[in-house]
Amino acid sequence: MGSRSMVGFLGFDELSLELATSLLRSGYSVRAFDPHKFRTCVAEFSNLGGVTCTNPLEAGKGAAALVLLVSQLDQMDDIIFGPQGILKGLSNDAVIILQTMLLPTDIQKLENRLAEECGRNLVVDAYVSRGMSEALDGKVMITSSGRPDAIARAQPLLSAMCDKLYTFEGEVGAGSKIKMVNHLLEGIHLVAAIEAISLGVHARIHPSTLYDIISNAAGNSWIFKKYIPHWLKGAKMMDHTINLLVDNLGTVLSMASSLVFPLPLLAVSYQQLILGTYSGSSHGSGGNEDDLLFKVWENVLGVKLHDAANGKTYNPEEIASQMVARSKSVNRVAFIGLGAMGFGMATHLLKSKFTVLGYDVYTPTLSRFANAGGLVGNSPAEVSKDVDVLVVMVTNAAQAEDILFGDSGAVPALPAGACVILSSTVSPTFVSQLEQRLQDQGKDLKLVDAPVSGGVMRASFGTLTIMAAGTDEALVHCGSVLSALSEKLYIIEGGCGAASCVKMVNQLLAGVHIAATAEALSFGARLGLNTRSLFNFITNSEGTSWIFENRGPHMLDNDYRPCSALNIFVKDLGIISNECSSRKLPLHIAVTAHQLFLAGSAAGWGLLDDAAVVKVYESLTGVKVEGKLPILSKESVMQTLPLEWPVDPIDDILRLTQNNLKPLVVLDDDPTGTQTVHDIEVLTQWSTESLIKQFMKKPKCFFILTNSRALGAEKAAALIKEICTNLSTAAKSVGDIDYTVVLRGDSTLRGHFPEATDAAVSVLGEMDAWIICPFFLDGGRYTIGDVHYVAESDRLYPVGETEFAKDHAFGYKSSNLREWVEEKTKGRILASHVASISIELLRKGGPDAVCDRLCCLEKGSTCIVNAASERDMGVFAAGMIQAELKGKRFLCRTAANFVSARIGIIPRAPVSPIDLGINKEKTGGLIVVGSYVPKTTKQVEELKLQRGQHLKCIEISVEKVAMKSSEEREEEIRQSAEIADIFLKGRMDTLIMTSRMLITGKTPSESLEINFKVSSALVEIVRRITTKPRYILAKGGITSSDLATKALEAKCAKVVGQALAGVPLWLLGAESRHPGVPYIVFPGNVGDHKALAEVVKCWARPSRLLSTKDLLLNAKKGGYAVGAFNVYNLEGVEAVVKAAEEQHSPAILQIHPGALNQGGLPLVACCVSAADQASVPVTVHFDHGTSKQNLIEAIELGFDSVMVDGSHLSLEENISYTKYISKLAHSKNMLVEAELGRLSGTEDDLTVEEYEARLTDVNQARDFIDETGIDALAVCIGNVHGKYPASGPNLKLNLLKDLDALASEKGVFLVLHGASGLPKELIKNCIDLGVRKFNVNTEVRKAYMDSLANPGKDLVHLMASAKEAMKAVIAEKMHLFGSAGKA
Repeated sequence: MGSRSMVGFLGFDELSLELATSLLRSGYSVRAFDPHKFRTCVAEFSNLGGVTCTNPLEAGKGAAALVLLVSQLDQMDDIIFGPQGILKGLSNDAVIILQTMLLPTDIQKLENRLAEECGRNLVVDAYVSRGMSEALDGKVMITSSGRPDAIARAQPLLSAMCDKLYTFEGEVGAGSKIKMVNHLLEGIHLVAAIEAISLGVHARIHPSTLYDIISNAAGNSWIFKKYIPHWLKGAKMMDHTINLLVDNLGTVLSMASSLVFPLPLLAVSYQQLILGTYSGSSHGSGGNEDDLLFKVWENVLGVKLHDAANGKTYNPEEIASQMVARSKSVNRVAFIGLGAMGFGMATHLLKSKFTVLGYDVYTPTLSRFANAGGLVGNSPAEVSKDVDVLVVMVTNAAQAEDILFGDSGAVPALPAGACVILSSTVSPTFVSQLEQRLQDQGKDLKLVDAPVSGGVMRASFGTLTIMAAGTDEALVHCGSVLSALSEKLYIIEGGCGAASCVKMVNQLLAGVHIAATAEALSFGARLGLNTRSLFNFITNSEGTSWIFENRGPHMLDNDYRPCSALNIFVKDLGIISNECSSRKLPLHIAVTAHQLFLAGSAAGWGLLDDAAVVKVYESLTGVKVEGKLPILSKESVMQTLPLEWPVDPIDDILRLTQNNLKPLVVLDDDPTGTQTVHDIEVLTQWSTESLIKQFMKKPKCFFILTNSRALGAEKAAALIKEICTNLSTAAKSVGDIDYTVVLRGDSTLRGHFPEATDAAVSVLGEMDAWIICPFFLDGGRYTIGDVHYVAESDRLYPVGETEFAKDHAFGYKSSNLREWVEEKTKGRILASHVASISIELLRKGGPDAVCDRLCCLEKGSTCIVNAASERDMGVFAAGMIQAELKGKRFLCRTAANFVSARIGIIPRAPVSPIDLGINKEKTGGLIVVGSYVPKTTKQVEELKLQRGQHLKCIEISVEKVAMKSSEEREEEIRQSAEIADIFLKGRMDTLIMTSRMLITGKTPSESLEINFKVSSALVEIVRRITTKPRYILAKGGITSSDLATKALEAKCAKVVGQALAGVPLWLLGAESRHPGVPYIVFPGNVGDHKALAEVVKCWARPSRLLSTKDLLLNAKKGGYAVGAFNVYNLEGVEAVVKAAEEQHSPAILQIHPGALNQGGLPLVACCVSAADQASVPVTVHFDHGTSKQNLIEAIELGFDSVMVDGSHLSLEENISYTKYISKLAHSKNMLVEAELGRLSGTEDDLTVEEYEARLTDVNQARDFIDETGIDALAVCIGNVHGKYPASGPNLKLNLLKDLDALASEKGVFLVLHGASGLPKELIKNCIDLGVRKFNVNTEVRKAYMDSLANPGKDLVHLMASAKEAMKAVIAEKMHLFGSAGKA
């Protein structure tokens, strides 16, 4: 077997050096052999501590893994397979990693040869590349595939070698296939970029202007942003040549041809690139290939790209800023076209204090606009009278023509000097012609060409990107309107039509990129790749684009709800096709993309999202692009991750926060957020006074329970604003204290996001970043690769595929947190704009890297945090604190683990009832279940199954309390409260649960209303329960919040810890209805199916507070003895228990065989039940078991201890008898008492004559204890059963002293029978000499018999007087034995 820390390399290049260096840094030993011995990288490898070998055999000998750098199969034959090849020294269980860029078929051939010729089955391939995204810029990525067992073996090594690992289980070659898809996108994006720039230059737009705008718009791609500037400056392409790309694309097309798969966009791109390379080579030019390609395009397209690039430049944003500064005041604005975009724009103008008159052909939209505060008209002409500006936002040129010049058109009604803003996407030619037509009206009408980009949400927030062109007079006239609608405003030189040219160029790129995304993902599906993993790889590679990252998820989710309809690109690319014709400009890839969109529209998909163009490929080829995130093996995923950051950050966190602490104020949307903290206070009300009081305590953290998840979005936002306002006021009142706000939310992403964060920011001011961190270890919530998972057993389920995502009030689709942010903000925050803290950064860079990343974020960013362990969370928290100390401000939306990490909480073991001292409480515990998640239902079923006989269940009909009349609701509440009260007083744990059939509304708001009615019913039931429970357990976030605040009236509680991992435990405050009662907040989504039953079992009142052995141990420690009182009936049992409770004394209920013969099982049951229900420790003992049958029965009947009485037998027989019973009893954890010697006297008709009595022999006692293993020894020292003689007792105390010494040595307890009639001093002497249990019978029995002399009027009076008489004697004995007050 090879050394697990030894890795061999065969073949070495620059990338191999990086892989080997990473292994060395991770503690591996690395040996390498390279045929090219003089490469500089080999020498550098040696300098870093690697071992350079002289032959292949040496490199592989004893290695656990072998990395083979394979460029061509035939070149490595001897080195790998030859007699002295590297495989000869390799152990049989070593894994072989093929670092190669061979074709998939060649990789599979090599794998087969290794298996067939060498028996090597642990083979994986590794495509090594560099990340191109912001997060992985230049870092090493590895894409690996192979059989599951091979992948599992290779994962730790692969993870150590790279910053990002992608694995594909199955046949080898996935890396090569992914590379093909990446090349496909590179080629298409490259040709599209050239066509787009050429179109713009042909329209006389400066290429630098195009670049500045498009590199920040939807048309951007990695290729565009990386290479266009180099080309425009005449520089060579970096790390990339056209010839190599052409070769790679030829390989891709060959593969597609063999698979009978059409790649129309790639085919066109390939031909374009061939044209460039062929034309260049035919001219024999010595120039670089990039120049040749540009010159070919210049000749074909008739444009001078380099000349245009060298032309005079200008700054479109700066010109816009100057224009806005000079803009005139605008009072009245007409807005025609109130569709999705137009409605948002028009309503934002209203918010910006413009008077807006709106018109749309769709009447309901006019009503909505009027309700929003706008004025409406019945025709374009009506709204255009007496306005300063008319904004036109219709679908196409035909509609614009109709509303301007058709019947009741706007133009005739416009006043002289008015300005028209045309924001529709139309052809530049139409815009130019429109400007002339307006001028021909003779009214000094002006036109601004102002197409927009950004989507519906940005329209409503006034954060669009607007490209505007026109005369200076027109632009100044409209400047205030354009500024109000835009976040980025560009003024394009060239007059009307120029802005539409820029929009046209952007749409060319966007349309091609959508179609290219469809082509790439479809081809990946045909290659057998997991399209979701393929997508994740491409987003970090050269093939990515803004569109790929934005539209790819739509295709992967098979979600074509229209954000931008497919028919829009039929129109926009149609405009480009027409421009091609009118300008005599061949744009091959653009018109090919147009044909694909036309095909989609013809198939009936025109009204779906534009990403539905992928259906064209799916319908033609039969592939399915939909790529649901896979369910993963948790163990395998964890193995792929880098090793954790080696230093525990807790000390740094405590040090950083000790003197510079900003209190953490956690606004918890339900009480479950306290599930990782302890010794922290929770407020359930937030008056300024209470917050001032809290700040004055200088806490490192406190929680405010908002329960906002139970509210609608508007009410929740208003509540957050109120709390933040009060926080701000309170903080200023105590010295303007600084603090950090955390919006603690559900770890399964349910809740009011972004409404709550928006509300907080509106009061607290703009933050440097929003932090999104739903990691929660105890709940099995992990964020890995920006995807949030829920763990069940050993599987990781993407959260979007779980029941939590189907929540009727807070449902969602996305598992990727970037996409989730975009989904929940409805596109206001795009997935591509969401930053990320990766696990790789946390584990390789540590807190300093986190701090640097956070400090570099653009102000107002949203940043998600990946985490797979508490150490990850701690590293992030330490880095965030560093950033805060540098002045950065963050608003955090997190799960529970972030809070404990941020304040340096060290975890504690779960808290038990014993820890809180509530074991003696008599009443039952109250369990209230309101949560409806499937996990809760399973947990309740298991609870009833496990605890059914110890649990009383009350099911509340949801239909009655939420859907029926108020009378039926009230009756259900009244009955439930009454029954619960009875059960709790009866010391029974009581479960109140809602019926399990989920009833929902037609809308999320209706569902919330039903939830409110159910929750309020539970509140009212608990409010009416008068009995103070031993503890209260509330299941579900909303349920636990409402019970705490409304039913229990808690205003402040202390989190003492957790009842179970992830299950908070509070102590209710003094102002609550039940001060000091433990309150267990059990989240609906935490724990496995047994978790609830485990907690209830732990917190259930123990059947016995202590065992008999525990009683005697406590007596030994306390220097007293416990009385064991013989009982015969109910009165006797009650007398003992009542006396014990009143005197706060432990006690033993003792049954003699004679009593058992008379009372039978009912007597035993009575004793056991009484002991269970007692509020002080009481146990049940079987006394004087003289027969095996009686003793074996007693062992099974529920006794806590037994006495084996073999005193009538010979010593040998007694030892054998006692030993046999001891073994049986000890298997049940029962204490065993035995007697050595023999007492005289009579007990329950059993008489031992004086001549038969014998004292206990110390030497015999030693052997007896050793042989039998008993726990307690009943000694004979002159004591007797029954009455002592008139001369009094004559106890041999010296003998007792010797027996005490022996008992202490052997660890057994001494018992004295016949304690009735012993005087006080003698009792004290016996206790001092080690007696820990006194048997009492005669005096108690006499008290009972004497009470019969005065029977009273009725049997119940007799029972009462008998009980009181016995209780008095028993109480006296408890004081005599010293046990009173010791319970």
